Amino acid sequence: MNDFTTLYGRPPLVTVSAPGRVNLIGEHTDYNGGFVLPVPLPQMTTVDLTPRQDDRVIVQTVARDGTVQQCEYRLAEETRQGDWSDYVQGVTSLVRASGYRLQGFEARIESSVPMGSGLSSSAALEVALLRALREGFGLELDDLTIAKLGQQVENQFVGANVGIMDQVASSIGKPDMALFLDTRDLTWRHIPIPAAIELTVIHSGVTHSNVGGHYSQRRAQCTEACQRLGISELRELTAADLHRIDSLPDPLNRRARHVITENDRVLAMVAAMERNDAPTMGRLCHESHRSMRDDFETTVPEVDLLVDLLRFEPSVFGARMTGGGFGGSVVALAERGRGHLVAKKVMRRYAEQSGRQPVLILPQ
Repeated sequence: MNDFTTLYGRPPLVTVSAPGRVNLIGEHTDYNGGFVLPVPLPQMTTVDLTPRQDDRVIVQTVARDGTVQQCEYRLAEETRQGDWSDYVQGVTSLVRASGYRLQGFEARIESSVPMGSGLSSSAALEVALLRALREGFGLELDDLTIAKLGQQVENQFVGANVGIMDQVASSIGKPDMALFLDTRDLTWRHIPIPAAIELTVIHSGVTHSNVGGHYSQRRAQCTEACQRLGISELRELTAADLHRIDSLPDPLNRRARHVITENDRVLAMVAAMERNDAPTMGRLCHESHRSMRDDFETTVPEVDLLVDLLRFEPSVFGARMTGGGFGGSVVALAERGRGHLVAKKVMRRYAEQSGRQPVLILPQ
């Protein structure tokens, strides 16, 4: 056994969890001040924690195959290692830098959110650990502050220049509800998922990372587009301003076009959800995926194949890549009660054509 009591010889003081998320629509808009529409997943990251009387931190993580990994360090000596422990050390470093008092602690982390799936396993870890520290040490951290700290961990310690959507979805989202978030002013409201729709999420088997590489390049391209246009964020532009991006060189024009049109698609998706218009929701998913494939260029052939297989199923309203891209998962809007059957059928065909082994995330 590798439960907390077996690992540390005493029971945990607190046990808390935080979910991964699937994004219905609104990709690469959060770091451009735009709109997003994520949904929390039933897959969770759970943290057991007990404070110590010194400044030592001992954290063990349990992989799905039962493998145990450990990191150990002293507070104020956090050092980036380039592995999972960076998220733990980043949390304690940023909490202390924000003026909160911590002692050492022992913790155990276990997660059912697949890593590299585009479903925010890192945000779930950050939010779960911050919740555990809040309870274990009586820290005055509200849910939005936890989300902000989680993003700072990624940006300032881990080195992933992500927006704030994932952490807000994990910290504030409600089960079976979409979170309509304006990332410019951090206002939000919960939107019920229409009863006719069953979310279907499949991991392509191609993992991704938001640290460095293509993700950072896309963000830098958006920044350059803003500089050339004389604006601070692409959020400032709407569909009526699309003519302005004609002056941008390729691919900056296409990157800006994706963000501008994706913001409009999020607003249209919210309106469609509120009137229970599943066909329009599906059409918006298709348009979003084409934009990510052609304008933002964040898809890979395996993800495109999976989306194509799903979108031509009669009981699927629409499908698209979800998450930062370059691998990860797809989300489909299936008819209620048909998601599991459709997913299994499509997954067999996908495995045959791609040679990849997909994983069903939803429905469970």
